[in-house]
Amino acid sequence: MNNISYTLKHSSRARRLRITVRCDASVVVTAPYFFSQSKVEKFLADKAGWVLKKISFFKKLNPIVLPKLNRVGAQEYRSLKMQAKILVREKIAKLNQIYNFPFNRVSIKNIRSRWGSCSKKGNLNFNYKIIHLPVELAEYIVAHEICHLKELNHSSRFWALVARAVPDYKARRQKLKSIFV
Repeated sequence: MNNISYTLKHSSRARRLRITVRCDASVVVTAPYFFSQSKVEKFLADKAGWVLKKISFFKKLNPIVLPKLNRVGAQEYRSLKMQAKILVREKIAKLNQIYNFPFNRVSIKNIRSRWGSCSKKGNLNFNYKIIHLPVELAEYIVAHEICHLKELNHSSRFWALVARAVPDYKARRQKLKSIFV
């Protein structure tokens, strides 16, 4: 498309077109291999309003820039993962004194698109890149996932639980949105 600069990625796993606007205001279009360039251009033209709005939003933010970690070596990854595990366990110990929710396993992973998750089985998973965040954002992420142990949704009850440990969760959540995993 003429007005919007973008990177096109073809994926064998993609079943439909997807547009991602990253926190650095770059645009990535992911498409199945069988989609033609003209189909991609039409899709992007149809979504141009949304894309331009997101680009504008991200340009106004003052994003936190994480180090480029896409190509860390195995030894460095293990070290970062261990540091993240220590940080997360400390935060869980501190925050779960407020909640006292039972949980099973705590895992640190290389999650591409999230900071954390909680399974129905009570397993807590965190992105190893959490180690690079300011402490208050890491604490918010851990509190968020702990609260999913009780409420596996984002209802008002869930947010009330989060507010017990992190009263300013809205501000922290907003700051976190400016960071691309």
